[in-house]
Parts: sequence; C-alpha cells; structure tokens
Amino acid sequence: MENENAANPVSGNSSSDDKLFQSRLDLSELRVTIETIKFELGKIIIGQTEMIDLIIAAILTDGHVLIEGVPGVAKTLTSKLVARTIDSHFNRIQFTPDLMPSDVIGTSVFNQKEAEFEFKKGPIFSNIVLIDEINRAPAKTQSALFESMEERQVTVDGVEYGLAFPFIIVATQNPVEQEGTYRLPEAQLDRFMFKIEVGYPDLNQEIAILNGTHQRKNKIELSEVKPVLSVDKLREYRESVQSIHFEEKLIQYVAKIVNHTRDNPSLFLGASPRASIAILNGSKAFAALRGRDFVTPEDIKQVTIPVLVHRIVVSPEKEMEGITARQIIEEIIQGIEIPR
Repeated sequence: MENENAANPVSGNSSSDDKLFQSRLDLSELRVTIETIKFELGKIIIGQTEMIDLIIAAILTDGHVLIEGVPGVAKTLTSKLVARTIDSHFNRIQFTPDLMPSDVIGTSVFNQKEAEFEFKKGPIFSNIVLIDEINRAPAKTQSALFESMEERQVTVDGVEYGLAFPFIIVATQNPVEQEGTYRLPEAQLDRFMFKIEVGYPDLNQEIAILNGTHQRKNKIELSEVKPVLSVDKLREYRESVQSIHFEEKLIQYVAKIVNHTRDNPSLFLGASPRASIAILNGSKAFAALRGRDFVTPEDIKQVTIPVLVHRIVVSPEKEMEGITARQIIEEIIQGIEIPR
C-alpha cells in the first residue's frame, strides 16, 4: 500500500497539495468495509484476487460484470458470495436454450377476480442478479436484458417498471464449450463494464482449496459469509468514489488509449466512448480500493484490459495468426507515454 504522506506520484505537486489530497476525501471507512468483504469471502474462496477486486469495483461504480472461465474455477460461487456480503436481494437465473424473455423480465397475467391484467415480475427484479451461462440463451432472450442493464428499468406492454437500487448483473460463460451456445451481440457486450477472464489456480492455491474442502468435510456453508455492506452505505460509497480526483493529464491518457483502438490496423472494431467512461470510473474504484483519493496511471492500467478486451474485435488476419485482443491492448498501452 502506498504511503498516504508521500508526494503525489502523478502530478509531482508540493507537499501542501498532498495535504489537500488527504483532506479532500476520507476513504478510511470504505477501505475497512472492502477489507471486511474480502475477509468474509476468504472464509471459502481461495485466491481469485483479481476477480474479487473487479467485482467490488463494478459494484462501487454501478457496473455489470461478465466472468469467463472454464467450469470449476468458482465463477458462480464467488458471485453468490459477493452478493451475500451486501445486505440486499439476490436472484440467480440459469440461462438455457428454451428460456424466453418473459422468464427473465416477467409477464402480464389476467386476474379474473379484478378482471384485468396484472404484471408478474420476473427474477430480473432484484438487486444483484447472477446469470449463469448467459451464452446458452438465444439472442431474443439476451436482448431482454438490454433495457434493464442500461436504463435500470423494464418496459412491458408500454408500461415502465423501475428496478430497485442497486441493480448489478453478474454473468458467467464458458469459453471452451461452444456447442449449443449463442455469441453475445456486440451491443450487449458493450454494456458490461468488465470482462473478467478467470484462469486455473496455481499449485499452492489448489493445495489450499483441497485442505479447505477436507476440513469442511466437503460442505460449503454459504451462511458462513455475513452481510457487510448496507444499501444506504453503498449509495454513500458510490458518491465518494465519484469524487476521487482525476487529473486532466490522466483523462487525456485514457482518451489516447481508447482512441488508439479505433485506428489500429490489427483491429476490425475499436472501443466506444462507453469504454472510456468505464476506464474512468473503474480507475476511481481501484484508487478507493487502495485507500487513495486520487487516480494514478497504475489504476488505469489495472482496469484497461478488463474494460476493453470484450469491446474490441481482432481483424480476421491477426486472429488467424493467433493474436489475441489482450495482446493488442497491451501493445497499445506500451506504445503510449505515461503522464508524469
């Protein structure tokens, strides 16, 4: 953790300016809450630090998350446990090929007693919604999420139904098994703040997982994880995160990174301004995770790949050469001078 009394590494301002940074925003309570959330998750989850940090960052900035990884790497379990640390409502929707939009958002049902139609809300009406294997459902069902993800509302029969605060979608998908799956449309992918690519645990983590499973006698008691964060506090923390200082030089740095995805010969499709905003907000959240009320280039680098990797499309030629979106993003970052 950086020394809060040290000079600002970004602006190079005087110590008097650093005191101004320290007094501008008190993030001590937020930092303690985040550490408590991680402690609760650590009762069951081994490793997966990056995934947990990114999910928390998305929650702090009103963003949705897409988690991609092979089966068995705790994508669903981690999502459920993070939801448990927030004192709010949680629903899980298992996407399948026969799932209809009405199974997600709800439908109008005729009430014989009242002689009128009434709307029966679907599972999307919750605070944190886990969508398991989102790419299993056809495009028609996936499109039912568009309005809820962007506008936090659902429209049925011309009537708008608002979704309660907070509203976060955490979706999972398997990158390996493609039979019976449907590729998510670009417009939907763009609505996810982060795409988190989850890999296998290392040897020491796997040993810790086995020891933990053995000690728990192969049982996972979700009740071990206690709620830490209230809805009111989350609202307060989100306002604090948005107040974190972001220097003009760093704003230009973010714009240059995203702009370079649009004229890159290795890319068929670049990132939209929504990506720039996601990097801006995600960087603020990571500054808060580290107890700082100002953003540094390292915060920006931390979120750039998860923000961009699902928003850009590699050209067919480069894809045939085995070049990945992650590699191209890394090249773009390395080719832009870091503000000092």
